[in-house]
Amino acid sequence: MSDAAASIRRALAGADARTEPYRHWLLAEVLPGEAVSAILALPFPPPEIGETAGRRETHNSTRRFFAPEEQARHPVCGTLAAAWQAPDTIAAIEAMCGVDLGGSLLRIEYCQDRDGFWLEPHTDIGAKFFTMLVYLADPPAGEDWGTDIFASPDEYVGSAPARRNAGLIFIPGENTWHGFRQRPISGVRRSLIVNYVTPDWRSRHELAFPDKPVA
Repeated sequence: MSDAAASIRRALAGADARTEPYRHWLLAEVLPGEAVSAILALPFPPPEIGETAGRRETHNSTRRFFAPEEQARHPVCGTLAAAWQAPDTIAAIEAMCGVDLGGSLLRIEYCQDRDGFWLEPHTDIGAKFFTMLVYLADPPAGEDWGTDIFASPDEYVGSAPARRNAGLIFIPGENTWHGFRQRPISGVRRSLIVNYVTPDWRSRHELAFPDKPVA
């Protein structure tokens, strides 16, 4: 598999910086193409949606993370965890975003959203120092699968482009409102959510390297 860390850094270097309604970055070709294909081939069935109440944690028991167990079973999980943990990747993120990730812990979630899924506007502020989304598949014609960006909980601004291998980054703050308005999802909306979180993150089973903070 091509150098995933180098691919991430190239995407960071070419990111499109935006300032409204808050600072965020749009990226293209985040991962090597074979890595995207390998993720899509993982033997993880999409979970039933049911009622989410607009929160992912409503169905915590069905969520998937690139934790050590999955890294041992599936090479692509280990490859990508190592890429986002790599010192050069951390340095590139810190330089672009003006954030200090030292001492934080890497968390990578693999999301497979089906029709009926939605997320209420929220900011990620608190335990998350960094949020990155990588979209893994193009939506069907006429559908918009991008993360919704809001100026306030009630003021929708637009959606991030959700093309295959495109990405969105922001540094959680008081105004980084984002979510996913309920709308049709034909098939499965697949994405990765990459966070660097506080050392005291309680759900240790979600972490890529529970005992290895970012240097």
